[in-house]
Amino acid sequence: MIDLSTNYLGLKLKNPVVVSASPLTEKLENFARLEDAGAAAIVMYSLFEEQIEAESENIDSALEYGTNSYGEATSYLPDMPKYHVGPERYLDLLHKGKASVSIPVIGSLNGSSPGGWVRYSEYMQEAGADAIELNIFDVPTDPNMTAEQLETRYCNLVRAIRKSIKLPIAVKLGPYFTSCANFARKLSEAGADGVVIFNRFYQPDFDLEEMEVVPNLVLSSPHELRLRLHWAAILYHQVETYIAITGGVHDASDVLKSMMAGAHVAMMTSALLKYGVEHIGVVLSGMEAWMTEHEYVSVKQMRGSMSMVNIENPNSFLRGNYLKMLGSYTWRDSGSALSTF
Repeated sequence: MIDLSTNYLGLKLKNPVVVSASPLTEKLENFARLEDAGAAAIVMYSLFEEQIEAESENIDSALEYGTNSYGEATSYLPDMPKYHVGPERYLDLLHKGKASVSIPVIGSLNGSSPGGWVRYSEYMQEAGADAIELNIFDVPTDPNMTAEQLETRYCNLVRAIRKSIKLPIAVKLGPYFTSCANFARKLSEAGADGVVIFNRFYQPDFDLEEMEVVPNLVLSSPHELRLRLHWAAILYHQVETYIAITGGVHDASDVLKSMMAGAHVAMMTSALLKYGVEHIGVVLSGMEAWMTEHEYVSVKQMRGSMSMVNIENPNSFLRGNYLKMLGSYTWRDSGSALSTF
C-alpha cells in the first residue's frame, strides 16, 4: 500500500498536498470541502499588516470625513469596506474553521514590522491555529537600506514572535534574496521551523488611457515550479528546516517533483481555483499511480532523491549548468525555412 504521509512543521500529515493561502478559505463551508477533497492541511488567507493598522486607526472613517493627512500613502491600501476580512472576522473564522475539520489549519500573517504581529500571533494561537505562516511580502525601495539590514529586520520579527508563541512558525520567502540559503539558515536560527518557497511577486500594470497603476493578478503556471525545485534541492540537507514549495504546483507530477527536490509539502491554490477543489483527489490518485508503477512505497522514500546532495552531478544546480542550458536551445531561422518552399 502506498504511504503518502509526511511531516511538516512537526505536524503529521496524511499526504503532502496543502492548500496555500487563498480566497478559498474566506468561507467557512470551504474548510470541510477541502478536507473531504483530500487536502492534508489548510493555510488561511493572509491577515495583512495594513488591515490591522486600518482597524486600530479607523482609517476608513478618517478618509470618509476627509481628515486624513496622508491620503497618497493610503491609496495603496485595499478598499477596506470591500476587502471584508478584518482582524476580528479573521480570528473568528480561524476558530470556527479549525473546529470544523480534523486536519491542521495554519494562520497567515502578511507584514514586515513587529508591532501588532506579536499580539496577533498570540490571538491566532488562542483561536486554535496549528501553526503560523509569516508572509514577509515587502518591496524595499529605500536605497539606503542594505540587504543585511532588511534580513536582520525579518529575523528580529521572527525572534519576537518566537518568544511570544509556542506554535510552529514558517516563513514565506520571496525569491530575490542575495543569498537564499544563508538567509534560510538565519531564519532557522532566529526560531523559524520552516520556509515556504516562494512568495509570488505580484506586479502591477500601467493603464495608458487612465494613466494609473492598476493591479494585475494572474494565476500561477506550471513553469514557475522550476525556480522552487531548484532552491528546494539546494536547501535540502544544507539547512535544517522544513521546506514547503508553493507556486506552480498544478498536478501529480509537480507534487512528486517537489518531494524529490526535498520539500516536505507542496502547496496548491491556482489549480484549485481553475479546476475546483476536487482536483486534489485527481492529484493524489495520480501520485499513487506513478509511485506504484515506479515501485515507490512512500513519500519518505523519494524525498530529496533529486536534491543537490543526492544526484550524481551536483553541478546541475550550479553555474556549470548555465552553459549547458543555453546550448540546449536550437534556433531555426524562419526566413530560411520559408525559402525552401
